[in-house]
Amino acid sequence: MRLPKQVLIILYRVKNEKIEYCIFKRRDLQVWQFVAGGAEDFDKDIIESAKRELFEETSIKDIELEKLEITTKIPVVNVVKDFIWGKDVFYSEEFAFAANINDKEITLSLEHDEYKWVDYEEAKSILRYDSNKSALWEINEKLIRRL
Repeated sequence: MRLPKQVLIILYRVKNEKIEYCIFKRRDLQVWQFVAGGAEDFDKDIIESAKRELFEETSIKDIELEKLEITTKIPVVNVVKDFIWGKDVFYSEEFAFAANINDKEITLSLEHDEYKWVDYEEAKSILRYDSNKSALWEINEKLIRRL
């Protein structure tokens, strides 16, 4: 059963000291976003949820995820269209992660039409959701400090 928790996974790579982010175009909504999905009751923890979603949407597995500090609360009606977790559960909490995938190959699921690698400014201008933009800002700042 789905839980009122979401995961967001930002994939990035560094080439010639330039950071690139992978963004995905959702087939159903025709919007650009990062890998995202819901936690399930069979997931051991939120990191397992993130790794499962990453594999389901990209076929990437066996990769280390960095948990970001940002968390976001999203109205449940924006996530699952109804109050499926009870009349008193108004929000689904979103946990963000990032992963350097270097040259790993991405195989899209049916959830997305396409993906593309972009720099920070282009990602910021194309991403639809504020939670994606805020998580992008955090990982970009951290990566700049590491280079």
